[in-house]
Amino acid sequence: MVLQGRRILLAVSGGIAAYKIPFLVRLLRQSGAEVRVAVTPAAETFVSPLTLAALSGQPVEQHLVLQGGGRTSWNNHVHLAEWAEALVVAPATSNTLAKAANGLCDNLVTSLVLSAKCPVFWAPAMDLDMFAYPATQRNLEVLRGMGHCVWPSPEGELASGLTGAGRMAEPEFMHRELELHFGVRSFWRNKTLLLTSGPTEEPLDPVRFLSNGSSGKMGEELAAEAELRGAKVVWVRGPLRRSDRSWTRRVRVVSVRSAAEMHAAALEALPEASVVIAAAAVADVRPAAQRHEKTPKEALTAPLELVLNDDILASLAANKKAGQWILGFALETHDGTASAQAKLRRKGADALILNMNTPETGMEADTNQVALVRRDGVEQGPLETKKTAASRILDWVEHYAANA
Repeated sequence: MVLQGRRILLAVSGGIAAYKIPFLVRLLRQSGAEVRVAVTPAAETFVSPLTLAALSGQPVEQHLVLQGGGRTSWNNHVHLAEWAEALVVAPATSNTLAKAANGLCDNLVTSLVLSAKCPVFWAPAMDLDMFAYPATQRNLEVLRGMGHCVWPSPEGELASGLTGAGRMAEPEFMHRELELHFGVRSFWRNKTLLLTSGPTEEPLDPVRFLSNGSSGKMGEELAAEAELRGAKVVWVRGPLRRSDRSWTRRVRVVSVRSAAEMHAAALEALPEASVVIAAAAVADVRPAAQRHEKTPKEALTAPLELVLNDDILASLAANKKAGQWILGFALETHDGTASAQAKLRRKGADALILNMNTPETGMEADTNQVALVRRDGVEQGPLETKKTAASRILDWVEHYAANA
């Protein structure tokens, strides 16, 4: 897990969205992060410090000056700020934003912001008119100018009953953004991955088409893992047959339907790519002619003339430029290694990922067992989730593409 052992400091200010912070703490802890929490006095009226302490496993820091039991002491906020590898201010109210942007320091949270040497992330949360107010927007720009990251404030229902921008980013979004921050690998800096995935659909008439059973799950996990590692991803994707997940600006989805559309989109994106992973289950054939009206049932038994689609992987390899590295996919039912090595030579890719179609590794399965097939050898992976297989595949890419 990319957040394992990472030291994350959450600074909570006084907004109603603070009630969501316990869930963020739980997500981070489940990912293996060490979490410390600091709150403003106003935040304590919205979320219990005891709840945050129980979920984080650490005392919640509340005040600059500690008093109790007849003793007064100074809370070493500098030490806490130096401990953190990332500081997240959430919810970030207009008041806390204004103080930080102007260097004011009258509570523990603002003192942590002013002392932090680590990256600082802001999750603004306020009513829509407060969020749109020119001074608030100016303060956000000041913080960005200081090198801080300001997360977007999505539109939706607000505590006031109004609807608009000003909501705090959801805990799942903040968790993913922190994964993306810590997950970047040097290999993928300033590199673009061209990824094809999913099935294609070859229209027979306006309501019928030829296709296959590809779920697109493997491609989705490859896109997510590449996003995590810091790649810019151009994802040419066949029809998605389930709900899509949300993607950051690192991923550009190019939706296509047919093999011809995927072929054209992939070739168009090829020049900007450093690495190509052709994972799509492209239909090999299409009807010679598409009918413009629905075919009567009685006519469906008539012979159907089919023509071969262009070979997308072979086309990409034929147009490969110096420095590009191309990985194809092969799904086989028998003679897997021999068939994949022959396909590798025939299509001109640098390597192939071999999948065997079994009950545990079929197109709709959530597990896979992949092998990397190169001209000089084969590396076999274990049966694993497609998420883990995606990580393994990108590890192979990083190793062999860097040494190509």
